[in-house]
Amino acid sequence: MPFDLDGPVTTVAVSEVRGGHSPRQSGENLDHVRTLADTIGELPPIIVRRDDMRVVDGMHRLRAARLRGEERIAVRFFEGGDDEAFVLAVRTNVTHGLPLSLADRKAAAARIIASHSHWSDRMIATVAGLSAATVARLRRERPEPAPEVRLGNDGKLRPVNSLERRRVARAILLTEPGLSLREVARRAGISPETARSVRRKLAEADPAPAPDTATLVVRLRSDPTLRFSETGRALLRLLEARSVTPDQWAAIAANVPSHWRDTVARMAIECADAWRSFAETLLDPRSSKAG
Repeated sequence: MPFDLDGPVTTVAVSEVRGGHSPRQSGENLDHVRTLADTIGELPPIIVRRDDMRVVDGMHRLRAARLRGEERIAVRFFEGGDDEAFVLAVRTNVTHGLPLSLADRKAAAARIIASHSHWSDRMIATVAGLSAATVARLRRERPEPAPEVRLGNDGKLRPVNSLERRRVARAILLTEPGLSLREVARRAGISPETARSVRRKLAEADPAPAPDTATLVVRLRSDPTLRFSETGRALLRLLEARSVTPDQWAAIAANVPSHWRDTVARMAIECADAWRSFAETLLDPRSSKAG
């Protein structure tokens, strides 16, 4: 049952409350604690699990209350297990207060994938503040096989699309042809026999070479529905920026200053996540009905 963030509030002794469910890997931010401690007025209620009095949401406020020398603090009680408490901690920290870092959100999503493997990528993404594509990639990195059904944001259980798994396997085989079938199967969430079938069909196929990105952009530019709309022109500009050859990417990478390489790499990963999320939206049949 969803936790009521506007539920009843009570007060408890500050000394009775302890930490334990925070998704912040680096702990509390002391500057934020001091800022809260200097705030005039009562701090918003924290969320505490009733069974063990461990904080689910509000460690910064608890530390601020201690810094103020307060003896009691306002709380909302949560009743549930460790996994449910962690999900609530992530959800509340993503939607308000001091934002979680990208590393925190990815680590949280990985833990939720482990504890709630039947949840859909979109459902976990909503909780963790990530794109569904990022969650899907984190899920593929896990050694456990994917569940046959997943729970969506609408509360309905749906079978995982076997065709999509085959597409994933095909993409893996095209980009990493040297991988073993067992590894391809593990990443795509299919059986080794299915992976073998996908590889056999790839070997038998002799498709015509696909047009390169630059050629496709030229074709898209000739479509008046794209050229004569603001969103269409924005899409074309983004795709033109993507029309870079592998040699050009290599030259660009070679000239990124060493002290900026990690930063640029992180930005590139975020851009890739955004493009994957965009592609996922385009491939979702429901999105075509929204326009």
